[in-house]
Amino acid sequence: MIYFDNAATTYPKPKRVYEAMSKAMERYGANPGRSGHKLSIETAVQVYEAREAAASMFNAESAEDVVFTSNCTHALNFALKGVLKRGDHVIISDLEHNSVSRPVFTLSEKGVITFDVASVDPDNDEKTVNNFKRLIKRNTKLIACAHGSNVWGLRAPIQKLGDMAREYDVLFLVDAAQTAGIVPIDIKKLGIDFFCTSGHKSLYGPPGTGLLITPLGSVIDTVFEGGTGNMSGSMAQPDGMPERLESGTVNTAGIIGLGAGIKYVSEKGIEHIYKQSMQIGRTVYDGLRKMKGVRLYTKSFREGRHLPVISFNIDEVMSEDVTAMLSDEGFAIRGGLHCAPLAHEKMGTLKSGAARVSIGSFNTKRQAERLLTAIERIKAKNSSRQPRELTKYEQNLKANKGKNIHKKPH
Repeated sequence: MIYFDNAATTYPKPKRVYEAMSKAMERYGANPGRSGHKLSIETAVQVYEAREAAASMFNAESAEDVVFTSNCTHALNFALKGVLKRGDHVIISDLEHNSVSRPVFTLSEKGVITFDVASVDPDNDEKTVNNFKRLIKRNTKLIACAHGSNVWGLRAPIQKLGDMAREYDVLFLVDAAQTAGIVPIDIKKLGIDFFCTSGHKSLYGPPGTGLLITPLGSVIDTVFEGGTGNMSGSMAQPDGMPERLESGTVNTAGIIGLGAGIKYVSEKGIEHIYKQSMQIGRTVYDGLRKMKGVRLYTKSFREGRHLPVISFNIDEVMSEDVTAMLSDEGFAIRGGLHCAPLAHEKMGTLKSGAARVSIGSFNTKRQAERLLTAIERIKAKNSSRQPRELTKYEQNLKANKGKNIHKKPH
């Protein structure tokens, strides 16, 4: 099967990731930081090297600012629920994944916070910044923004939003699940207080890995507490990072695999991966744009403004059906709402969803051309189908178009 679902998780992984995880299970089986014997120390060194690799890639102040989590959702919940207090106000974007919108909504439902949603303008960064700025209140504590949309591939102007957050003394959280490993990110330069990302997407690590990088770890209230391997005589959770936010045994094999993935990305070059992926994406975008009966939702597909993610719909075919038919043709893409209802509401696809093609480091232009051919076949099959007979209910709806047939009689 040809895999074009890299926005969900990248596949395949680099060979070195498989080898690193296998070696971790065979050689580094001790609990890092929990014992003084040689095997525990060797395992701890491997985990720390992965921590250093992540700190280096994103220019963190210190390797101790890097917290390993089970995924990006875990990292986001840590930051949001650990920082926000009763009476705080939050601004999120209209591109957010449920991993941001649901925690924020839950906190608001409990009466802890209030929040507003700012629109990201696809073509005008200044409008985007102003959309956020006009929502800032005296009690605004945090701005949370997806760096890139997992549905439309749109990129938010993180640098300008970070500058604005500093100007108004507001904390800045960035969900980089779709951009880490594709777009160069300098946490200090961008003014990011809480950087959250997955390890299993474009960092090419295994599932069950994620990162929270923050220089403000000591101000985050712990969401859970437990064994950290240090200060074991105290019932209080340690203040030092990363132990403060890493209770319990970490995913040693996963972290070592993530470290190998980060090294792969670093050696291949983020700019190279992005350029190559966008070139393949351009093939898909241009091919779809030429097809009758296919709808695209972004006016353009440009380096610097987009990610290698293209969503589309075929007239009168549900996005999940497109996914299923392409699966039968030997292609893996994703249909539906992609856990991002705000992004679909923005484009008017909340009911239909969209079929999404997302490109990774191992895709090729030839695969993209074959995908387009398969979509053409699906369109041809769909257009040749005889329309099914309407049910009596549907006939009634059609006959009473424009009338409220559901209105209760007097």
